Amino acid sequence: MRPLLRWLTGAEDALVVNNGAAAVLLALHGLARGREVLVSRGELVEIGGGFRIPEVMVAAGCTLREVGTTNRTHVRDFERALDQAACLLQVHRSNFAQVGFTATPALPELVRLARSRKLPLVVDLGSGALQPLPATVRVPSDLEHRGEPTVPEVLAQGADLVCFSGDKLLGGPQAGILAGKSALIRRLAALPLARALRVDDLVLAALERVLREHWLGRAEQTLPALHAAALTEAQIADIGRELAAGVGSARVQVSCQDRKST
Repeated sequence: MRPLLRWLTGAEDALVVNNGAAAVLLALHGLARGREVLVSRGELVEIGGGFRIPEVMVAAGCTLREVGTTNRTHVRDFERALDQAACLLQVHRSNFAQVGFTATPALPELVRLARSRKLPLVVDLGSGALQPLPATVRVPSDLEHRGEPTVPEVLAQGADLVCFSGDKLLGGPQAGILAGKSALIRRLAALPLARALRVDDLVLAALERVLREHWLGRAEQTLPALHAAALTEAQIADIGRELAAGVGSARVQVSCQDRKST
């Protein structure tokens, strides 16, 4: 499992817990308990299941230090708030977009700042893409030109620790994965909380099978989530017509309609 994760992500080491929120919780608990964590106001997100970054920080025993504004945050905003910080956190806005008069620090800028103060930089990537998404996938407008960030890209740019899901764009079972510096992974793995958040053998077996499909280069063909994401509009229309033909009867009329015409 760990060799596969190291090979696929480029990380020094990795750790698996029971979901993505747990991965963030463990990272913040282990690196910043009782101290401040710096986050842009534009990244204080809520995702499915009521997972809210501020609430996870409270559960982890950290103090949230908001920097910047809702729509515009700069590196200088982080720099002005470093005195009591234990780590910097960047949160990927994976399920919504900010458009218009907006600004957010590029990851390499935060990497340079964190290294200058010898602070860990944690990235909550959420979605867990290991490779660029198929061209058929529609993304929010603020990602059109730069694409969905992948775990290997974020680590290669210098993030110390990346948290992401085993399901979603990875295409596997529900799990949370932490990948990054070996010293940080060892530190987190030794915490009592890590045992409370661990996954069972069935999840590990399923996740290993999924990672092997990525390693073999056939994930897009064999993993249902990624296969569905790669379908073209024409292929989806064909599936819709087949379903309509199968469901339709004398008493129920079913038709397949192009969404562009609705």
